[in-house]
Amino acid sequence: MTRDAVVGARRVVVKVGSSSLTTVEGALDPARVRAVVDSVAAVRARGADVVVVSSGAIAAGLAPLHLARRPRDLARQQAAASVGQGVLVHRYTEEFARHGATTGQVLLTVDDVMRRNHYRNAQRTFAKLLELGAVPVVNENDTVATSEIRFGDNDRLAALVAHLVRADLLVLLSDVDGLYDGPPSRPGARLLTDVRSEDDLVGIRIGGTGSKVGSGGMHTKLEAARIATGAGIAVVLTDARLAGPALTGEEVGTLFHPTGRRRPTRLLWLAHASEPRGRITLDAGAVRAVVQHRASLLPAGIIDVDGDFGAGDPVDLLGPDGTLVARGLVNYDAAELPDLAGRSTRELADTLGPAYEREVVHRDDLVLL
Repeated sequence: MTRDAVVGARRVVVKVGSSSLTTVEGALDPARVRAVVDSVAAVRARGADVVVVSSGAIAAGLAPLHLARRPRDLARQQAAASVGQGVLVHRYTEEFARHGATTGQVLLTVDDVMRRNHYRNAQRTFAKLLELGAVPVVNENDTVATSEIRFGDNDRLAALVAHLVRADLLVLLSDVDGLYDGPPSRPGARLLTDVRSEDDLVGIRIGGTGSKVGSGGMHTKLEAARIATGAGIAVVLTDARLAGPALTGEEVGTLFHPTGRRRPTRLLWLAHASEPRGRITLDAGAVRAVVQHRASLLPAGIIDVDGDFGAGDPVDLLGPDGTLVARGLVNYDAAELPDLAGRSTRELADTLGPAYEREVVHRDDLVLL
């Protein structure tokens, strides 16, 4: 029995981890790259668009620089990425060329998805590459990244790219064949073939921080699956050696079923990729209005303001006990809000003018967390 969510997907994002592309010693393995590309090319042959999010630049640079393992210090990570990125993309270009496909390299940093204008630029680039029939090969720009180099082994980036390109399916290829209910090495550990909601994850014990050439682990893959499925995108997690069967809809690995509906790109960016510039603390009544009634945040419900932000910046909304409840795009500068806190919009309009008869955060620019 095949998986309809897989065979029916018209746009697919495939994420490949470093350990799936390298030898035990850490060098790039041409045979592994070829096997992945062959599987991806078969998806294109049936008429679907494909985007590849590939780790491996740092790993590909280890052997040429005579490094035995992934370095811990940032400078050598960046040097390895600089050398390895060219090696990695050259290999993808050659392998896709065998199938008559053109590749386009897209290097991103966290900044490119945290800043709204950068995010929209990336969106336009992907749209044009796919329109022209190219295969975008995406990687984090590790050569110039700083703390972003530990973005999550590209898992979270892949989930954001899947939403950005309006994909139907995200496939996470790794060195594990799926999600187990405990450590796979433990006797009796059971592979979960389907995850339909958070309830299916209750009691699941996961661990590990990634391989010696990668930086991700099962935690980052579950986070990626939550981001994607919450936006209406199905996710398959499996071993890269099972890429062919996984992409043809065979029941291998774990299928995470969509749990939400596709949201506007602005809201996904706001929830998962934006960097909050400040915090606004709400009273209990405002929390109920925002969370239970999906209402806009008004000045009357504000207790405290913290941070240095301007109108249009993302801010976190906290309950009176400091619990994070939502994030939104604020309509006022930080310097203005303390004088408005606790006052009704009618009062503000009467004393300060009609320009102040507006929401602090409009419900259309707000996501619950």
